[in-house]
Amino acid sequence: MRVLIVGSGGREHALAWKIHQSPQVRELYCAPGNAGTEAVATTIPLKATDTEGLIRFAVDRRIDLTVIGPEQPLVAGIADQFQEHGLTVFGPSAQAARLEGSKAFAKDFMLRHAIPTARYGSFTRSSLKEAERFIENLPAPIVVKADGLAAGKGVLICRSQSEAIAAVRDMVEQQSFGAAGDNVVVEEFLTGEEVSVFAISDGTDYVLLAPAQDHKRILDGDQGKNTGGMGAFAPAPLMTPDLLETIEHTVIRPTLEGMKKEGSLYRGCLYAGLMVTKDGPKVLEYNCRFGDPETQVVVPLIDGDLALLLQSAATGSLARQAVQQHSASAVCVVMSSRGYPDEYQTGKVIRGLDTADIENGEIIFHAGTTRKDGEIVTAGGRVLGVTAVGYAHELEATIEAAYRIVHRVAFDGAYYRSDVGKKGLVYLKRTGGR
Repeated sequence: MRVLIVGSGGREHALAWKIHQSPQVRELYCAPGNAGTEAVATTIPLKATDTEGLIRFAVDRRIDLTVIGPEQPLVAGIADQFQEHGLTVFGPSAQAARLEGSKAFAKDFMLRHAIPTARYGSFTRSSLKEAERFIENLPAPIVVKADGLAAGKGVLICRSQSEAIAAVRDMVEQQSFGAAGDNVVVEEFLTGEEVSVFAISDGTDYVLLAPAQDHKRILDGDQGKNTGGMGAFAPAPLMTPDLLETIEHTVIRPTLEGMKKEGSLYRGCLYAGLMVTKDGPKVLEYNCRFGDPETQVVVPLIDGDLALLLQSAATGSLARQAVQQHSASAVCVVMSSRGYPDEYQTGKVIRGLDTADIENGEIIFHAGTTRKDGEIVTAGGRVLGVTAVGYAHELEATIEAAYRIVHRVAFDGAYYRSDVGKKGLVYLKRTGGR
């Protein structure tokens, strides 16, 4: 099998790392990849948004499976265009990818199919007065979301009604998130624990991967600005078998069935970001692809052939038997550039990358890196996803292992949260688990 992975971040490195292990794969390419994917794949200098170039490459090299990593090309219809050229692609169509591409569409879809979510309203420039009236009837805090793609940063938690009204006007009138804010979604704030569930679907059948918990805020204690994600751990201790069954019954199955009924067969990775509230799990958001950095903890827990699983889903005949889950835990600590998610510097030499011992479950996934003058340097806001896999399945020991790796890696201006996984430990302590 010849496989092409599209994208350049930590998610793509994790996918390449796992797919490289498949006995079915004889050629593996990443476009454009990064300094880390070089170790497991041939990097191709094509941007993820260069659909025509990627299709030419896939046709010329007779690629058997293309895996699309980022959301932007999926929302723009890259999967449709690959299929029009007779190419097998893992990732939903543009119609199906609207679940992530438009928060207003997603909320309306959930309403149509009785999928639990927060109370909401969606508004444009012409309905700002209606937005204000809606906000005045919501208790603070209030959530304001840019409708379109905003790199994981288009969600604001507003502490008062006046702050929420100002946020809506800023998005719509001042274009603080560009065209993504032409339409805004305002919704009630949900209280509880967040958890992410990944379903690999062929449009009808699906298989679930290990549930994970992400850390979106830049600062410890879930404070500060939203980011693309500062760390993750899996499996999430709060995800009991009963809770997972509830999520399958109320969220995963209705979503896939609803998309099928509406003529948008969902083939790819369906990511459900959930809040486990006192009233049960409710959907915060959908993603139309693997999450980042959740992929860096979910993929190492897969025991089996990921390439075969993704190909079978893409071709409409899911091979459930292709994967099982390791009885283990995994923790990823994101090392970022100082200043992220705002302005930051790049080109800083990274040291200690050769200290990770894969035999002991230590993996360093590259996110924003490149090679310059023979050295690996920083090239983005999120630079590395330092991951530890604990096969004893003891979360506390796995967290400690991840931070031991972090302390061996260095670059000028490196920043990371010091509490990744702590919420899992709090839950275990409260419930008497390990």
